[in-house]
Amino acid sequence: MTTNASVPWPPALVGTPAVSVIESAIERRRLSHSLLLAGDDPEVLAAAGLALADRLLNRGSKEPAPYPPDRHPDCFLIRPSGKSRSISASAIRELIGQINVSSSVSPYKVVILHDADRMNPAAANILLKTLEEPPANTTILLLTSKPHALIPTIRSRVLHFRFPGMTASVPAEGWTEWISDYRLWLELLGHGMAPGKSASEGLFTLYGLIARFGTMLDKAAAQETTRRKALLPEGLEDDEIAAVEVEISVGLRLRMFAGIEEATREHALKLLAAGDSEARRPLIASTDALERAAGLLRVNLNESAALEDFLLASLRIWTRR
Repeated sequence: MTTNASVPWPPALVGTPAVSVIESAIERRRLSHSLLLAGDDPEVLAAAGLALADRLLNRGSKEPAPYPPDRHPDCFLIRPSGKSRSISASAIRELIGQINVSSSVSPYKVVILHDADRMNPAAANILLKTLEEPPANTTILLLTSKPHALIPTIRSRVLHFRFPGMTASVPAEGWTEWISDYRLWLELLGHGMAPGKSASEGLFTLYGLIARFGTMLDKAAAQETTRRKALLPEGLEDDEIAAVEVEISVGLRLRMFAGIEEATREHALKLLAAGDSEARRPLIASTDALERAAGLLRVNLNESAALEDFLLASLRIWTRR
């Protein structure tokens, strides 16, 4: 069977076992009718969903379709809408009505459900019935960074693909310098802080990092929103666009915190390699603190407050060694 794809896999996923399994299953016509694509980066997940949809829509064709998958008449995209970023029962009912009719161009139909964990209970139960009895030649892709937020009955009826370690680089001006200064601050704490000048220096640096973080995030979010809006399909409702804007901001914050986690881990590993066996405890404690801060971000706490919570915890953790 021939598959002509014009949409590449995201660079972060090329050559991964998950992609190899998916490509092989498409070639053998053994791919499940319902897939769960999970990962940490919403943008990479969205790109993976489009790449997979492109391959499914072009199965058996001699030439790829003359339009991208997000504008393909047999590809149906569902996103959370409104400031609550939820997927309603009415949106799922409308989707089911669309996929239960004959395809227009391709012999196949594809559904891409962004942030599937944002379905409300009624929407999830309606989708569940379709997953139990899917329409012929239709593949449903559920994209989420929180797979365990889906109801268990949905998770049990889809094939899971987890894309680990795919956090993309942070598209923020000044991010490299910020992370560098954060590493220097950790080194300052690691030498121990006596009362007086060194203590005040560490505290001033902490609040300087917080202030720079907020300014950098606001600018990066505005630039990324402008870029992503230009790539969105035409005809999106205002509430859908608003939901995408929130997704961009949340995604950036989480990617920045992932970068902080990596820098913290590298700092601890450097100490361990130098024979500092006591570095293991603060590494674990700071990771727990960072997970708490990331959890606060997920419930829409201001990122400056979440970062302050983490940095103050780090100040206590690394200076008590």
